[in-house]
Amino acid sequence: MPVEQTLSIIKPDATRRNLTGKINALFEDAGLKIVAQRRIRLTKEMAEKFYEVHAERSFFDDLCNFMISGPVVVQVLEGENAVAQNRQIMGATNPANADAGTVRKLFGESIECNSVHGSDSLENAKTEIEFFFAKMDIVG
Repeated sequence: MPVEQTLSIIKPDATRRNLTGKINALFEDAGLKIVAQRRIRLTKEMAEKFYEVHAERSFFDDLCNFMISGPVVVQVLEGENAVAQNRQIMGATNPANADAGTVRKLFGESIECNSVHGSDSLENAKTEIEFFFAKMDIVG
């Protein structure tokens, strides 16, 4: 199986509740390695640029406002099939529909406040990682 990297964001609802360690433990227990990590506060411009793929969707403004409402933890996860594995660990977008034991089932409050973001493809992972990290920031 190929070793991949994917972007993970621990969202403001989770950082507000001090869940970073618990969420990261789920990633690490599943075999993913955190190879870069930074706690930041997104600006409105950063959130709009990062989520520009959703600019025409009705939830875009609410999403951007939510993502700037508090600090986030941006990180690069590495492991075999990291993109798919991370998405499985996160669970369904709506916590009500997420499988037991997933991040969103355990910690998500709503569709918007679902605690985590993860890249949905290898191509998007590369773009998203480059948005937040320089190559020298990623150490294995």
